Amino acid sequence: MAPHNELGKLGEEAVIRHLTESGYHILEHNWFYRKYEVDIIAENDEWIIFVEVKTRTSKQWGNPEESVSKNKINRIVEAAEFYLINNNISKSVRFDVAAVVIERCGIEIEYIDDAFLSPAK
Repeated sequence: MAPHNELGKLGEEAVIRHLTESGYHILEHNWFYRKYEVDIIAENDEWIIFVEVKTRTSKQWGNPEESVSKNKINRIVEAAEFYLINNNISKSVRFDVAAVVIERCGIEIEYIDDAFLSPAK
């Protein structure tokens, strides 16, 4: 596995632990719709949450969450719409971003609830 893929996997695993410890139930991890991937799909009593995880080894080139592009948002939303319809889910939906920095001194997670809204079509 390429080093950037290993880093991403470590970041996703850290976010899954964070969500589980916060009382979320993980429904899917690395779920694909067509060629689009949703890193984590989770739920709690109120929401179904689609989580984009961005992992870096430093903030030297900016915060990880800054790399979530408009194109990526559109792909996540399209995949989420399919997931909700295909699984007959009527819960409220939230799109979160988890910005993970893994350095020698440890792992830092900045978890952003409601990081973006579904764009109007």
